[in-house]
Amino acid sequence: MTIAQTAASSKIYDLGQPYYVGMPHFPTHPPYAFTLTKLHGEFVLDNGASSSSDALALGSHVGTHIDALSHFSCDGKLHGGIAPTQTSAGGIGQHSVDTIAPIIRRAVLFDIARQQNVDVLAPDFEITPNHLTACKIEPPAGGIALIRTGFGQFWSDSKRYLSQGTSVVRGPGPAIAGARWLSERKIFAAGADTVAFEKTPSAMDVHVHLLVENGIHIIECLNLEQLAHDGVKEFTFIALPLKLTGGTGSPIRPIAIVD
Repeated sequence: MTIAQTAASSKIYDLGQPYYVGMPHFPTHPPYAFTLTKLHGEFVLDNGASSSSDALALGSHVGTHIDALSHFSCDGKLHGGIAPTQTSAGGIGQHSVDTIAPIIRRAVLFDIARQQNVDVLAPDFEITPNHLTACKIEPPAGGIALIRTGFGQFWSDSKRYLSQGTSVVRGPGPAIAGARWLSERKIFAAGADTVAFEKTPSAMDVHVHLLVENGIHIIECLNLEQLAHDGVKEFTFIALPLKLTGGTGSPIRPIAIVD
């Protein structure tokens, strides 16, 4: 069966969040900016045709995105003990986001909010190995593990999504114990519907453990609500990072294909 035939006979879920001015973003990353640069009617051809165009600016870790392994280092070293070569204009020469091939992998969804019988987890909720085990699913080696906290439903309310009254982001997620449970499964990537994946505030220990120590990508700001509503636990995950030379991350438009 071809990919087109598979897609035609399957249900497809859009796992990306919309981009809009004022959307949530982690405070250390730049916000999303958008403007129309040409309005209809400003330039009209002899036949009456007119076009409109726009410009946008955003950080590579803003919106639904994937972290390249070059996003974090520890003691000056990237994954594999590599010392990065880097320049402001050229980016990072190792483990950059343009080296990530198109992603087509099996994935599983850990719906921790449903497991806890709540619509959304509390901002200070730590996802432990026991919570992950209780979901009774296992991510395949080389696959993708996605975690739903329920925070994705707050995407249109930036302050609520970030749980912030100050510049400190608060959100549920795994701490180091949960991260180790995931890395032991030899997955390709872990993702969540939150802005930081791991429980925050933190010293970003989970990012270091996954990206630097184990070479596991992190996907953040996913929209997992419909997938969870339909009780989907296993699916094919597809996403294509942009080929940003030297980049430490990239926006993605991920989908789930359910047989």
